[in-house]
Amino acid sequence: MKTAVRQSDLFTKTRKEAPKDEVSKNAKLLIRAGYIHKEMAGVYDLLPLGLRTFNNIVRVIREEMDSIGGQEMSMSALQDPEVWKLSGRWDDEQVDVWFKTHLHSGEKYHGGSQLGIANTHEEPITKLLKGHISSYKDLPKYVYQFQTKFRNEVRAKSGIMRTREFVMKDLYSFNTDEVGFREFYEKCADAYVRIFKRLGIGDKTYRTFASGGSFSQFSDEFQTVSESGEDLIYINEKEGRALNKEVNTEEVIKDLGWDGVELKEQKAIEVGNIFPLGTKFSEAIGLQYKNEEGKPVYPIMGSYGIGPARAMGTVAEILSDERGLVWPEEIAPFKYHMISLDNGNEEVKNEAERLFEEMTERGMRGL
Repeated sequence: MKTAVRQSDLFTKTRKEAPKDEVSKNAKLLIRAGYIHKEMAGVYDLLPLGLRTFNNIVRVIREEMDSIGGQEMSMSALQDPEVWKLSGRWDDEQVDVWFKTHLHSGEKYHGGSQLGIANTHEEPITKLLKGHISSYKDLPKYVYQFQTKFRNEVRAKSGIMRTREFVMKDLYSFNTDEVGFREFYEKCADAYVRIFKRLGIGDKTYRTFASGGSFSQFSDEFQTVSESGEDLIYINEKEGRALNKEVNTEEVIKDLGWDGVELKEQKAIEVGNIFPLGTKFSEAIGLQYKNEEGKPVYPIMGSYGIGPARAMGTVAEILSDERGLVWPEEIAPFKYHMISLDNGNEEVKNEAERLFEEMTERGMRGL
């Protein structure tokens, strides 16, 4: 992608009004400013300005994942049902957001074998690791990807923060024991704190104790305070941590040592999550390694997710003002905006041209 672009060449179009069926603040702002295009409910295209911003967010996340030992890869969106059946999650009663399709049979369209279109990757990454892990010497492993997911969401009314097609950064950890897993888990939590700080929303984002859903009893979410949020959290301002409403019980509060602590209720947007997986998937898929005694053991797993577009929408919601979008310098589509007010003055025009060429040569993000 070119670092410097002439505004006259920029592929974009601003609009006075957003589509009438668009209700979310982030999508209205991004559509009007020419960052995204709405294809249908829950499906958006990234235009050049939007893609530049998105890629800058991806860069921040990638740098922080690499800094804790993550190795990037890319997996297929098309899924073999058999590996999902091993965990029970091919069943629509267990996972109700599947998009499923069929191969061409050769004679009949969609008459062949059934396939899934990935909504997450715990099962396939565990199966893949069976070919890479056999001994305790092969562990730990930390792999991640930026991959397009598809989820048949019932609700898709939050702009680019809840869509049916989206890119997810999903990292998966494999450790020999709980101690090693917990050490990495905390490293990743710290990396998430750095990510959201770099995205400009760190002061409004709280590590939040939450339900583990279908993965584990409990997990950690990263929730950004916003009136447009879909979740309710209870903030312990003294500790800078929070509790999701779904686990706000006397027992949990006692376990956290928060008895008598005043908790502030706020609406929030979930911008990231980290899940302990234990041996749920390694047992289901049959992933084992041999320990120092030569005995087969199931590795301890974790999963760690951030949606770059969801983060982008959250920044748009939180930091915009009465004049429109406001981007932190690190993720803005351009760092510099140069306008030539030459008014027919050739000397000014030539100097603007010289500066533009210099910006291009230096790789500066200029418009």
